[in-house]
Amino acid sequence: MAYAEGPDSPYYKNPAPPIVNPVVEYHDRVRWGPIFAGIVVSIAAQLVLSALGTSIGLSAGAGGTSARSVGIGVGIWAIISLLIALFLGSWMMASTCGPMNKKTAMLNGTILWATTLAVSAWLLASGVSGTFGVVASNAGAIVDQLQEPGGVSIPDPSAAPNVNAQEAQQYAANAAKAGWSFLFGALLGWVAALIGATVGARKPRVIS
Repeated sequence: MAYAEGPDSPYYKNPAPPIVNPVVEYHDRVRWGPIFAGIVVSIAAQLVLSALGTSIGLSAGAGGTSARSVGIGVGIWAIISLLIALFLGSWMMASTCGPMNKKTAMLNGTILWATTLAVSAWLLASGVSGTFGVVASNAGAIVDQLQEPGGVSIPDPSAAPNVNAQEAQQYAANAAKAGWSFLFGALLGWVAALIGATVGARKPRVIS
């Protein structure tokens, strides 16, 4: 008489579980194509906003506003325009990417921020910014000359004027202030880039 070796049979043995090898899906988390697109948008937005701020500042100076007020206003607007530009660039980067989580978006936003600062520093150091960069950085001095009968002459950044000890200390103090302003603005720009990246990121969809 034959016995069926089913689950209820004393002779039944559980089969060995099948061996399943885990499948690992690998892909790069850094999306350089969207990052480059965001960098272009960020630099273009910064140039347009800087031109707008400088034009408004010089127009106000020609209308009688003090040079100190114009210089402060242009400096504040330079930081604001940087924040707006980095936000727009990071938002564009995240919007042109495929679905990704916030951590990946912030990683790509950080790379965009660092690359944008490096490219902007290179453009400024190589003189690509041209006369516009000189005008923007010396708006207060130009307004002073606009309000005088002698006309205006754009200062030459390559010239090395003869200065005494007191003027050298003043230049050093101004350089230190500019350095702290750059550090503060760069960190705020990083925050703006992270916010733009997280806002523009599209969440992965779960297909059931």
